[in-house]
Amino acid sequence: MKEIQTTAIVGMGALGLLYGNQIAAELGTSAVRFIADKERIRKYKEMNFTVNGERRSFPVEDCEAAAPADFIIAAVKYNALPAALDTMKHCVGPDTTIISVMNGISSEQIIGERYGHEKVLYSIAQGMDAMKFGAALTYTKFGELRIGVRTPDQADRLKAMTDFLDRAKIAYVAEDDILHRLWGKFMLNVGVNQTCMAYETTYSGTLTPGEAHDTMVGAMREVIALAKAEHVNLTEQDLEDYIRLLETLSPDGMPSMRQDGISHRPSEVEMFAGTVGRMAKKHGLSTPVNDRLYERIKEMEAHYS
Repeated sequence: MKEIQTTAIVGMGALGLLYGNQIAAELGTSAVRFIADKERIRKYKEMNFTVNGERRSFPVEDCEAAAPADFIIAAVKYNALPAALDTMKHCVGPDTTIISVMNGISSEQIIGERYGHEKVLYSIAQGMDAMKFGAALTYTKFGELRIGVRTPDQADRLKAMTDFLDRAKIAYVAEDDILHRLWGKFMLNVGVNQTCMAYETTYSGTLTPGEAHDTMVGAMREVIALAKAEHVNLTEQDLEDYIRLLETLSPDGMPSMRQDGISHRPSEVEMFAGTVGRMAKKHGLSTPVNDRLYERIKEMEAHYS
């Protein structure tokens, strides 16, 4: 694989801006661009983006005129993935590597079906406390990427990626069992994202003994049972490790679904409780905690004005 020099990012949410800002800071603004359709470009031009209070501007390119990139980051919400696949189509060249920093356990499969599984490395973004309201991104912890291959023949692609991450000073861990890590992150998100939204609370609210904490842990345990049915060995130890990870984040911070709730944006409940419910039905499992969260969040969204 050739050296990665150019990055295209689809999505200017919290993670898109987080990584775009870091790549631009370390490798220059010519190394990274955001890709969007004409309507989104018009919206972006009206926004004054800031990162931790400092004004930032980034190159934004019309997706219909975009050139192939060495590296693509998909950083959109679950319900925006089909449109994102169209947005990136001109950026995908013969040697392009794609990662998703989306939540859930299905985006890599969906991207691979469209552009070739060999181009997609599996990754998880974790440990950051980035929040974005309007055009303002704030964070105190940058977090890290966990990254790995789907098949052994992607080893050269992974090496090119880790070399790039080193140059961009993006912290990462190369995982031997990335599927286990992917399911672990899914377990965490099913718990903390949905609980924070349903109980209208912060990270600290989910860690304080009480109903919200019990709900979060209950939802996570349902994912452990589901993972075992899918031949992924998640354990109580994994759950405890992710709870400890939450304890390192800003107590007043909140995950993306709570931010969506505050802004009255559609959430990713279908990707979390929706996915859990659909997969559980396939295996004959019951998921009462996730079912309750699904109903509560759908009810909240129904009252958005």
